[in-house]
Amino acid sequence: MPIISSGYQAKGPFKSGHFSTIYSAKLRPTPSLDQVRKRLELTDGDFVDVDWSYHISELKNARKVAILLHGLEGDAQRGYMKGHAKQLTEGGWDVAAMNHRGCSGEENRLYLSYNSGRTQDLAELIDHVIAKENYEEITLIGFSLGGNLLLKYLGERRIISHKIVAGIAISAPVELQSSLDVLMRKENRPYSLVFLKDLRNKYKRKMKLFPEMMSQEKLNQVKTLLDFDNIYTAPAHGFENAADYYEKSSALPFLPNIKIPVLLLSAANDSFLAPPCYPFDVAQNHKNIYLEVPNTGGHVGFHVSNSEYYSERRVVEFLNTIT
Repeated sequence: MPIISSGYQAKGPFKSGHFSTIYSAKLRPTPSLDQVRKRLELTDGDFVDVDWSYHISELKNARKVAILLHGLEGDAQRGYMKGHAKQLTEGGWDVAAMNHRGCSGEENRLYLSYNSGRTQDLAELIDHVIAKENYEEITLIGFSLGGNLLLKYLGERRIISHKIVAGIAISAPVELQSSLDVLMRKENRPYSLVFLKDLRNKYKRKMKLFPEMMSQEKLNQVKTLLDFDNIYTAPAHGFENAADYYEKSSALPFLPNIKIPVLLLSAANDSFLAPPCYPFDVAQNHKNIYLEVPNTGGHVGFHVSNSEYYSERRVVEFLNTIT
């Protein structure tokens, strides 16, 4: 498909990618949204908590559901998750916002947790929705890490349910190694330090549950995000090391296999993304890949006003054109 010409242009201080990223993540008023938490027990004995929001209509119940996937160390209560869920429920969709393992406020039961490419939990949630809920259409929407995750899910499986009609990935680091390299640059150090603090704290909490596999000595070695992936993420999830994890978990090699319409929305001034995360060559030669790269927007930003973000409106517009 041709590259989509974007209708978004940030105004004022939001022209800065850093300002857009930080404001949207830390300063934006959280949209009001009713959520109902339901726990999904997983086949390996662990669980994920899913926060549901429902389209309310006096005429009929929603016959379609959007599954939302948050980014690294996020949760379903983040402003971008609630903002998109609110727009979707107003547009006729129910929403199932999945908290990755250990991200719902309660530690998960197993030593492993979640990562950028582990699609098993998403697959189990989709299977549950198909088996237990009477929806005619399912769409998958992911942000940052969650965007990479859903794209990998769609591309790695030879067969997916006919009920899955679309995917949308916002600010997705589809090539993980280069994205990490960018994130670890000096100008992006404030972001990497925030992630690192959260991950180290999670390691400390898990260490109490798995003292035979985790230790203060190992934690003391974690000085960077790369260290964390080498010391915990890779061994916990069956990879040789961080490089092996990045290579096998990146969605980029799986994009050519996607068989349903997907929208990739990433700002050109996203300081989390490297050039390989903008797959222009794939989109130009693929009938199902729609790539939109506005000049501004930062990382999961796209501010229009506190009550509306361009990405929220764009998601509903895209779904209305293909469903």
